[in-house]
Amino acid sequence: MSTQVTGEPPSGTETDTPMGSQIRKHEGGGDDPLLTPIVDPLATVAGMDVSSHQGNVDWGSWWNQGMRFAYVKATEGTGYKNPNFAQQYNGSYNVGMIRGSYHFALPDRSSGAAQANYFVDNGGGWSKDGKTLPGALDMEYNPYGSTCYGKSKSGMTAWIKDFSDTYHSRTGRWPVIYTSTSWWNQCVDGDFSSTNPLWVARYASTVGQLPYKWGVWTIWQYTSSPLDKNTFNGAYDRLQALANG
Repeated sequence: MSTQVTGEPPSGTETDTPMGSQIRKHEGGGDDPLLTPIVDPLATVAGMDVSSHQGNVDWGSWWNQGMRFAYVKATEGTGYKNPNFAQQYNGSYNVGMIRGSYHFALPDRSSGAAQANYFVDNGGGWSKDGKTLPGALDMEYNPYGSTCYGKSKSGMTAWIKDFSDTYHSRTGRWPVIYTSTSWWNQCVDGDFSSTNPLWVARYASTVGQLPYKWGVWTIWQYTSSPLDKNTFNGAYDRLQALANG
């Protein structure tokens, strides 16, 4: 699932790093296709996320397997756009799913504002159509270098705030933040729990400890086999409420 990259390519040559690939690399797990999250099926909604690694997705098949929402990778850094984005983003919508897009952050390449603008300009926007989720910011281990991208905890917090504030000013929504508890607690010391919904990655049957200050999770990515599967913490009407803002 993960792209093996050695060394750090120059800015503008970002590759497609799938959501969670670096968490799996550093923390393990994610490869059990039979793993089932321990949740209330009447108070949760099944979903998935994809990148160009999935190519053209058979959305009808996934709908028939119960998937009702999807996140699609749009961008990475300021130099990568998903070539399969239109098929994936529009296809999920057309089959009936509530869908959103995500951005893989590279905080050592450019400012949070620059990456938020690149994201919004290339598929990361939001519209109040009842079927579009707020964009998600993918914060995880650096695929090209040091774990925390050479930033202090306060520096990383400032970068995320720059991205989040810029996204909010462009769209009127706060981005969902995707991360793992281990990475976040190593690299960030700020509190985003009052503004940004949490999308936590933990490849197990229970969600476990949440990152700093968050008391509740909104989305949980619990496996990557045969692709990234997620559960939304709430009934379908709450997922619709997240879409509608």
